[in-house]
Amino acid sequence: MYSIKSANVTIMTQNMDKSIEFYKNIGLTLKQRWENHYAQVEAPGVVIGIHPSNEKRTETTGISIGFAINSLKEVEDRLRQLGVVYESSEDKAGKYVNFRDPDGTLLYFMQSAIEW
Repeated sequence: MYSIKSANVTIMTQNMDKSIEFYKNIGLTLKQRWENHYAQVEAPGVVIGIHPSNEKRTETTGISIGFAINSLKEVEDRLRQLGVVYESSEDKAGKYVNFRDPDGTLLYFMQSAIEW
């Protein structure tokens, strides 16, 4: 039987440099980059692969990538500094800030209603 060694989610981008810089600006770390062929950024618990694509798209449907944080105010301040449009929401599980990356991938930060 095989053994899965690692996993990641891969997104497609029209501009590698812009996408990598965006993810670094919202708090992820560049893990590795293979010139303009592929890159990986990471946050605790998730690795996001970034792959170039010629396909133009305005948004992604059916998937979102979330990041648990402890302070939505700090996130909102940072997104405003970066000029990122976002929407805030709340439900029984917690508070959310929803936004999109430069290629339309849906992302969110979540402050849990339950202490971690």
